[in-house]
Amino acid sequence: MDNGESSYRRFLAGDNEGMLEIVCEYQAGLMLYLNSFVQDIHLAEDMTEDTFLELMTKRPKFSGKSTFKTWLFAIGRNITAKHLRKHSKLSVVPLESQEYLAVEDSIEGNYIKTEQKRMVHQALHQLKAEYRQALFLNYFEGFTISEIALIMKKSEKQVKNYLYQAKLALKSELERSGFEYEEP
Repeated sequence: MDNGESSYRRFLAGDNEGMLEIVCEYQAGLMLYLNSFVQDIHLAEDMTEDTFLELMTKRPKFSGKSTFKTWLFAIGRNITAKHLRKHSKLSVVPLESQEYLAVEDSIEGNYIKTEQKRMVHQALHQLKAEYRQALFLNYFEGFTISEIALIMKKSEKQVKNYLYQAKLALKSELERSGFEYEEP
């Protein structure tokens, strides 16, 4: 699959398997990215479903100016931003108060297996939203600086600055929580 574009074209031509491939390929990453906005995995799951529903019902045109994944994540970001504006009176539940009763069964459980990974995850959620989003898109999803700039609607210079500042802030937050670095 060439980053989802061919699957989407097949879906637009009437092959529903194309949409199934897109959902299977991008659902987990998109959900975790959207969770960086809402900090509620259940709401992020709803926003992810809304993103795929928009693809299925409105069938927006993919112009090819970016990768399919970049385009899809930008749609998800826009849907989530619209939802947050509409429901701005809702309060965001801080990460510390979310329960992790079924962490092994959740998607995040696949990403957060060891205590050090949990500490990194918690430290990430202490960062400013822009820093957290830039780090997530770059390190977990593998987006380039220019793709992140498109998704976040920022300049490449701003994204580079976010990444630099985010690394410093993350290191500081980890040291404050007693994180011990492994020697290579």
